[in-house]
Amino acid sequence: MNSFNYSIKKILINLLIVIALGILFGFLFLKVYLPLYTNHGETVSVPDLSGYEYQEATNLLENTGLQYEVSLDSGFSTELPALAILKQIPEANAQVKSGRKIYLTLNARNAPMIKMPNLVNMPLKNVQEILANIGLERGDIVYVPDIGINVVLEQRYRGVTVREGFEIPKGARIDLTVGDGNGNQLLFVPDLTGLDFEEGEFLILGSGLRVGNKNFSSTDSVAPDRIFLQAPPAGTQVRTGEPIDVWISKNQ
Repeated sequence: MNSFNYSIKKILINLLIVIALGILFGFLFLKVYLPLYTNHGETVSVPDLSGYEYQEATNLLENTGLQYEVSLDSGFSTELPALAILKQIPEANAQVKSGRKIYLTLNARNAPMIKMPNLVNMPLKNVQEILANIGLERGDIVYVPDIGINVVLEQRYRGVTVREGFEIPKGARIDLTVGDGNGNQLLFVPDLTGLDFEEGEFLILGSGLRVGNKNFSSTDSVAPDRIFLQAPPAGTQVRTGEPIDVWISKNQ
């Protein structure tokens, strides 16, 4: 019996030793080895690379101790030079381990081609929204005598009439020929005072009138980039399609 009890006691002691060693090694692994291996607590802040040119961005990443990889996909912005950074993952100011790889999306060298929509016989206000939504820029507006008030009669790119489906580069300027709507109907001139030019332009076009001369002048009466004078004045009766001249404030 004593021999049996001694054997049980020995087994229990060995088991306790094994458990104790397991706990010790587990503690050392979690609290010592793993933090050292993963550089626990040693992080760097991802710099904001938006707008940087490719070489500048990669130099900045290398100096920060980060790696990089260029995404196969690219985007396009007319406001940035070719190969500028459009997008980064992780985002700016994210805390990452030193040596982490940052994925970069670059601005394409050439503008992607898009198909020209059909803008003819559409109201000018709607046309401006369509152009902005598909990445085209509204160019010059030429008014011609026509019964349609602010209705697009022709769409042109670089002086040439373009039809629906014609491929043009994204960001291109589209000039429009628009009906002046001259007729016998009398309209009241809206009050444009205090509006910025874009707001005033939409109000003029929506009232069946057209934008005349744009004049810029210094004034203390309204904030910069706001309309402070118009001709004819608000409330005046004019015929449809008549031009409205505006004066816009600028910084002194």
